[in-house]
Amino acid sequence: MNMLAGKDSTAEEFCSRDGYLIRFYDDRWKLSKDIVIPVSAVADALTARMYDSFRHVLAFYAKTGSASHALNIYSRSKHYFESTTPLAPFSVESLISYRSTLDAKTEWYMGVLRGFIRKWAGLGYIGIPSESLSLLKNWTLKGNEKGYAVQSMSPDSGPLTDIEIEGVIAAVVRAYSEERLALVDVCYAMTLAMTGRRRVQISALKLKDLVQQPHKNGVRYFINFPRAKQRNQVWRQTFNSFSIVEDLWLLLQQQAISVRHAFFGVLGADVPHDLVPELPLFPVLRTIGPISGLKHQLKGDLLHAPSNAVKVAMDRVEKAISVISERTGLPVHLNAIRFRYTLGTNLAREGKGEYVIAEALDHSDTQNAGVYVRNIPEIVERIDKAVALQLAPIAQAFQGVLVVSESDARRGTDRSSRITNGTANLGTCGSYGFCGALAPVACYTCNHFQPWLDGPHEAVLDRLILERDSILEKTKDRKIASVNDRLILAVSDVVNRCYTMKNEVSRG
Repeated sequence: MNMLAGKDSTAEEFCSRDGYLIRFYDDRWKLSKDIVIPVSAVADALTARMYDSFRHVLAFYAKTGSASHALNIYSRSKHYFESTTPLAPFSVESLISYRSTLDAKTEWYMGVLRGFIRKWAGLGYIGIPSESLSLLKNWTLKGNEKGYAVQSMSPDSGPLTDIEIEGVIAAVVRAYSEERLALVDVCYAMTLAMTGRRRVQISALKLKDLVQQPHKNGVRYFINFPRAKQRNQVWRQTFNSFSIVEDLWLLLQQQAISVRHAFFGVLGADVPHDLVPELPLFPVLRTIGPISGLKHQLKGDLLHAPSNAVKVAMDRVEKAISVISERTGLPVHLNAIRFRYTLGTNLAREGKGEYVIAEALDHSDTQNAGVYVRNIPEIVERIDKAVALQLAPIAQAFQGVLVVSESDARRGTDRSSRITNGTANLGTCGSYGFCGALAPVACYTCNHFQPWLDGPHEAVLDRLILERDSILEKTKDRKIASVNDRLILAVSDVVNRCYTMKNEVSRG
């Protein structure tokens, strides 16, 4: 029961750091477009006076800190209250009892709670015994464990391998071309894959954050990402520029055009020219008000998609592309943090130091970047023929269809559809559209490729592995040497299928 339910909910109001107006005695506080805190959920754990103090201290964090930090404070407090009932809140007994329930990976919960308790006492609100403060002062607590998923190369939550990330990007492009993915989902996925930015940074983008600059070699493209997780900083106060490739730029320009059309559809009129740059790149259309108030709405985050929209989009992408991991034989799990881990890991493999990695990942210091360079998870040093043939069925990099002969292939009567390696024909291209990809290198991972049963696929495999070994020997750079690893697995899959089909034919 909410003990303060009888109070006038309009008696006191304040603004969160993100500019959201909050009524102090409401059951739920909406601090930002992404975060709502159900404050009243802890009412039964505290006396009326303690609950009032709790609200005032939490309001201090909501007004002065980030919404995510305030939510973390609330979540850790709620967990503490639930774990120590019926002991008196913040008593020595309850604190000792709570700490005993934590292990090495969760002891940081106590660290967050200690900071909250100290702030509570420092602000002068009732409820914190002096002996509890003395106990907390003498405790040495472990911080949040950093880097386990990175250093363990967890196949479920850690960095993606080169083969996995190449497969994901290729599959996203293919799904978009086949209209199995919407433009907005592809934009989210490709921006994450190519920039490693946080969800909150991507959802905060405006059209004006897409920048192009003249360069001596043509034009360079950038995204000005709003910084996140900065202390004492309001929404979209500071930015970091990130260089992107033209393909991503063009994709995001298509999204920008679709946004303008969407606003026109809702407003029934063109957005005023001076407001177009202020439009969110990823909007929430249902919150758009009349055009007369559009300028005011665009000043805050109200029209921007919540950061959770990125997660929901990646769930759709994961389901649509279902790229198989060569490590597990299962679909690759996709989320924003895995792409960040992948970017940091790849930079470390290239020999970049902590400061470079911290800058690339938009960290304010190097305490997290050190995870990547202290214990660099290496890619496979050598993929020989035996390993490739063994991994191929798991990775499923080959996307085409094996046919017995040219006459069995789609477009089999069209001699121009033949795919050759320069000395012999390998198969048939089943696509009627233009393709600018380099044949036959790109063909084995293309879903239009129809390799022939008697094609010299094993010779292609032998040549690719020989080239890989030669590059590694000359450059000593495993990253460069592994550039064709997914292709090697695709060709190996074709070789395996040929073995199987030939055996079946001979037995038949």
